[in-house]
Amino acid sequence: MTEPTEATPEQTTAFELVGGEARVRELVDRFYDLMDLEPDFAGLRALHPPTLDGSRDKFFWFLCGWLGGPDHYVSRFGHPRLRARHLPFAISSNERDQWLQCMAWAMEEVGLAEALRERLLHSFFDTADWMRNRPD
Repeated sequence: MTEPTEATPEQTTAFELVGGEARVRELVDRFYDLMDLEPDFAGLRALHPPTLDGSRDKFFWFLCGWLGGPDHYVSRFGHPRLRARHLPFAISSNERDQWLQCMAWAMEEVGLAEALRERLLHSFFDTADWMRNRPD
């Protein structure tokens, strides 16, 4: 990797644009709060354990690294192997769409800028769509 110069300015990561670890934690917590409380996300909630504490931590650790920040998840568990880790759960377009709607709502509620929300939602869609493992 080369050092940034005037010709190659340092790239700002999505992690930095979100606002660092405190804001990622806020986003993750709001995401799981909405999933736990809103009837529209009941199918998604049903895929999770009764208590969401472990899910919150794992998603926070993962999301920090996925956004370009610290690789907390990798340092604890190794490569995320997202698809393999989600294969035991029935994920169709319905669960994908619930996940995306819940995340979109959480991003809006924590006050992420619209352009950033759109950028992230596009990337989230690609990942969430790849996680589908059951027919609609």
